[in-house]
Amino acid sequence: MKRLQSICLLIVAAFLFLAFAPSLIAQTPSHPFRVIAIAEHGGIHKPFVDAAKVWLAHEAKMGNFTVDYIEDTKPIDDAFLAHYQLFIQLNYPPYNWTPAAAAAFTKAIEQGSIGWIGLHHATLLGEFDGFPMWPWFSRFMGDIRFTQYIPTFVTGTVNVEAPSHPVMKNVPSSFTIEDEEWYTYNRSPRPNVRVLASVNENTYTPNTPIKMGDHPVVWTNEHVKAKNIYIFMGHHPELFQNTAFTTLLHNSIVWAAHP
Repeated sequence: MKRLQSICLLIVAAFLFLAFAPSLIAQTPSHPFRVIAIAEHGGIHKPFVDAAKVWLAHEAKMGNFTVDYIEDTKPIDDAFLAHYQLFIQLNYPPYNWTPAAAAAFTKAIEQGSIGWIGLHHATLLGEFDGFPMWPWFSRFMGDIRFTQYIPTFVTGTVNVEAPSHPVMKNVPSSFTIEDEEWYTYNRSPRPNVRVLASVNENTYTPNTPIKMGDHPVVWTNEHVKAKNIYIFMGHHPELFQNTAFTTLLHNSIVWAAHP
């Protein structure tokens, strides 16, 4: 009887492995890849960037990839980007890029030779620090321009709109983001991008008059060949204690790094 029970258990285990193996393989790349992350080197976002580096180091070890960091765009050109499969814009703004870097990045995104994940500050689109707005990047982000943010910080509920998209695998249908400085834009990017999640401004706590109505916070531009994800959240290091956020970011890395 015990022998029969053991055989049955082995059959069940084999069945479960075959059933779930495809999803496990999809979430854990079998071949190594390289990531380049451009990160703000100081200022108010440094604590988030520092926490991101710790989290990414663990992810890289578990996910079979490596991460290199730069703090400005001077090294970026076609040859430089050719070494990498994924570009993470880790709170680095879309201005003060060298002409060579801007041209190489634009080409890589439009041709799909590299994946891209942008966090938070990547949509600081406008005239800042004496630099003009980068029109191509504005279109890439859905033809938007930054207008203002919530300086007092509020907590809000994010609702997933595209649960079938790979980056939303195992992400709850709604989740809370605490004490974020939600950006507003001159218009919603929705007509020009695929929105994956949005914040419900009616859940802001405490309430604030700084709202934009339809307020996407995670989206992808399907008009370019590169796999790309913009994730608005990214101000506080505590985000790396939020499993919904870390699951979203993990999935985004796995998805965007592979054509």
